[in-house]
Amino acid sequence: MEKPFRRRDLLGIRGLSAAEIKGILDTAENFCEISTREVKKVPALRGKTVINLFFEASTRTRTSFELAAKRLSADAVNISVSSSSVTKGETLLDTAMNLDAMAPDCIVVRHSSAGVPHQLAKVSKAAIVNAGDGANEHPTQALLDAMTIREHKKTIAGLSVAIVGDILHSRVARSNIHLLTKLGANVRVAGPRTLVPDDFQYLVDHDLQVCPHIEDAIVGADVVMILRIQRERQDAAYFPSLREYAIHYGLTNERLDLAKKDAIVLHPGPMNRGIEISSDVADSSRSLILDQVKYGVAVRMAVLYLATGGSTIS
Repeated sequence: MEKPFRRRDLLGIRGLSAAEIKGILDTAENFCEISTREVKKVPALRGKTVINLFFEASTRTRTSFELAAKRLSADAVNISVSSSSVTKGETLLDTAMNLDAMAPDCIVVRHSSAGVPHQLAKVSKAAIVNAGDGANEHPTQALLDAMTIREHKKTIAGLSVAIVGDILHSRVARSNIHLLTKLGANVRVAGPRTLVPDDFQYLVDHDLQVCPHIEDAIVGADVVMILRIQRERQDAAYFPSLREYAIHYGLTNERLDLAKKDAIVLHPGPMNRGIEISSDVADSSRSLILDQVKYGVAVRMAVLYLATGGSTIS
């Protein structure tokens, strides 16, 4: 069977075709079953080495990449900025070239600056996987979100998806907009005016609707995706207070009732309970937040497998 992903690197969703996206998701579906086994391991990447190079804090993404590598029988090495030579003054490119000299097969990188994975891809012989670069993209998050939607809705084409919150600083929003529109979803975004720039709709390749109010985005939606407030990326007062944000933009049961009765709720985590989402919604049967985490391991297994030369699993 034809390989669904012919690239060495996964740097973003924007440059992928719908066929490539579907190929990654199909491969991930085949890996889902492995996590249910008593022995959660296959020899698909035996002898391969995956380095997780994280310059930002992470729980879900870093852990799931490590689990993904180990369940494929690869050797996983975790490096955080606090334990890297960057703290001694070494440049990022020197760090990358030194790691490359050790002949890893894949380097998974997260960095606060947009474009860092793209720069590393130019100098590294290893496959580079973007685990989040500034406010630019977070491709594997969008892929696991899509897998969660597809598993529960059976399709993405034709769905109405509301993305609500800090759109301006969200790499999750950008990757999801690229992916969902490529697969035929209708996307509506909403948030405080200061966090949804007027020209945002021109920053993506496909049409989307920018709504003035959260209610306008949620009404009739099949999927409601709530974004975390990116306080670590905000250098200005974008809204009066967290209390004001919760009142006007927090997802409550009352607002969720505007969506379709079978609408599902997603959140990339970590959640700020009581601010962007109420605990009643987060812990409800309509919330698939833990499913996202579950599918994240399978998606990252698929990405590591395909980026290091694997083909479709039979």
